Amino acid sequence: MRIRARHYATSQKIDAAIDGHAIRSVNEPGEETPDLEAGWVAPALFDLQINGCNGRSFNSPQLTVHDVRHVVNVCHRHGIASLCPTLITNSNEALVHGFETVRRACENDPDVARAVPCLHLEGPYISPDDGPRGAHPREFVRPPDWDEFRRFQDAAGGRIRLVTLAPEIAGAVLFIEKLTAAGVVVAIGHTNADSDCLQSAVSAGARLSTHLGNGAHAILPRHDNYIWEQLAEDRLFASIICDGHHLTPAVTRCIIRVKTPRRTILTCDASSLAGLPVGRYQEWGQEIEVLPNGRVVVAGTPYLAGSGVFTDACVHQVLQLGEVSLSDAIDMASARPRELLRLQPQALEAGAPADLILFDWQPGKLFSLTATIIAGCVIQG
Repeated sequence: MRIRARHYATSQKIDAAIDGHAIRSVNEPGEETPDLEAGWVAPALFDLQINGCNGRSFNSPQLTVHDVRHVVNVCHRHGIASLCPTLITNSNEALVHGFETVRRACENDPDVARAVPCLHLEGPYISPDDGPRGAHPREFVRPPDWDEFRRFQDAAGGRIRLVTLAPEIAGAVLFIEKLTAAGVVVAIGHTNADSDCLQSAVSAGARLSTHLGNGAHAILPRHDNYIWEQLAEDRLFASIICDGHHLTPAVTRCIIRVKTPRRTILTCDASSLAGLPVGRYQEWGQEIEVLPNGRVVVAGTPYLAGSGVFTDACVHQVLQLGEVSLSDAIDMASARPRELLRLQPQALEAGAPADLILFDWQPGKLFSLTATIIAGCVIQG
């Protein structure tokens, strides 16, 4: 297959030939007629926090291998070649079931295995307080337990690579040290930690702030608070949810300016309600609502419960701010999460994996996917 694009990152025209899973060559456009053509081409996206979509939740006690495959397929249609299925605070039994099911899906389906290089455990070791806890069910919030985590890791076949927790919980700093020594990346999130505790967590090995600015109290001290502290800590990456609801444009700009695109990661945090119409649904043992404006909330409250969009929409939103270049926006949604999780980088060059997005974009205009190429196969939305 041959693809042609008018621009790639540095705005050169390119003509790429693809054989099987890999890119065979990248050249200046020739005389041959391409199979696909678009304004731009870039490496496909990677999202480290996807909870599900279309009513399928990785957190569901009824999760099936088919559900996992369905979420992966939907993500592919949104330019996401790879993702971290994210399981949130739940009972031990439900979490073990979820990790075992994702493991079986990876073992039985090479396409799923290729799309799921690792998993994300968000909770249950988080703050029980309203606000920082977000939509996580309070009844299952608990202190960190190394033996329990080992059961999760065994159920997942060793695939858990990212854990989000609150460092102020009893035993959390020691837990961070153990996770780090085991090669697991630790993220701070859903926390009510003070400055000293946050510094201890980072010194113990924490490397990411999960969806910075969210999973937080509605009212905070003006200066001394956990958002400023994490924002100022250069050893932490920050993931942000750019869905148009989780952060205001001004806050998004400030986070990107302080962290810079080199330490900022775009995530959609798609909930199991992503892609569903307006209405009320049962999820995580509570009622969740998709509002007419697209916000996904715990019904009757202002608390967000993940987002209703995918990573391509977040790339569009951040580009609309005019704060970063196109190449930086793409890297924040592809290269940066891979770097954080110590996965192989991907590039548009001969021999690289043939996971690409073709899209059209002009400054101030819609970022619009034309096609996704996964392992050399064309997938259109």
